[in-house]
Amino acid sequence: GTPMARLVPMPPPPPLLLDTHVFLWWADGELDRISPAARDAIAAAPAVFVSIASAWELTIKTTLQKMRLGVSFAYALEINRFQALPISLSHVDRVAGLPLYHRDPFDRLLIAQALAEQLTLVTHDRALGAYAAAVLWS
Repeated sequence: GTPMARLVPMPPPPPLLLDTHVFLWWADGELDRISPAARDAIAAAPAVFVSIASAWELTIKTTLQKMRLGVSFAYALEINRFQALPISLSHVDRVAGLPLYHRDPFDRLLIAQALAEQLTLVTHDRALGAYAAAVLWS
């Protein structure tokens, strides 16, 4: 007879951590700025996190009029069913051990959080690919 095909189960989609810009584009409905692969991954992920560092970055950049979220950070998380990722001391310690491939303090913290929490970082910033974290390009 014919050998039976063996079904190999697909691994579950990874939990994600959104870079600040990706979160902003998603929350503002600018989905065309996010790659189809990243949009699909966000839609299918068992959990999508947004760092409190992104809330801080958005607050600073809104004050400087460089960036703006149309609704409150908390509301944008809630309506999109995203989860806030707190900043822990272990995340801060992890930043200290990162090579200086990238100098932006917010991005370095996101890399540290992705590494510490085993999250895939969804970003448009190609420079972050130099780190050992799993990255999905937006």
